[in-house]
Amino acid sequence: MISFKSLEKFSPQVLGLVRIIAGYMFLLHGTAKFFEFPISMTGGNGSVALLSMYGIGGLIEVIGSVLIILGLFTRPAAFVLSGQMAFAYFGIHASFANILLPIVNQGELAALYSLVFLYFATAGSGAFALDNKRK
Repeated sequence: MISFKSLEKFSPQVLGLVRIIAGYMFLLHGTAKFFEFPISMTGGNGSVALLSMYGIGGLIEVIGSVLIILGLFTRPAAFVLSGQMAFAYFGIHASFANILLPIVNQGELAALYSLVFLYFATAGSGAFALDNKRK
């Protein structure tokens, strides 16, 4: 019988794996804005304007995601990404009437990313990270 307490020794590896996968999935939001890959954010009309709100958001997403994937400057990068996603949730998705209903305001992903990145900002990068080589 497996003891769940015995799984604790794998925490750094699981944290590293979650960091890499979450970073990759978040990177696709930025590439969609600039390279229309894997989808177009503009309905096939090219990339978003660089100095628009979506363009600056895309820059933060691409740069921050690459840092998260590499595990380089994980805590500050995750803190910035968490703030960006908190802004996306509270500033774009939620209104006073549906602030506690992310399924209604379609802000589930923004809220979840905000919390995941906040966790990385506090927990660090885990295994498989360049941060571990810098110390």
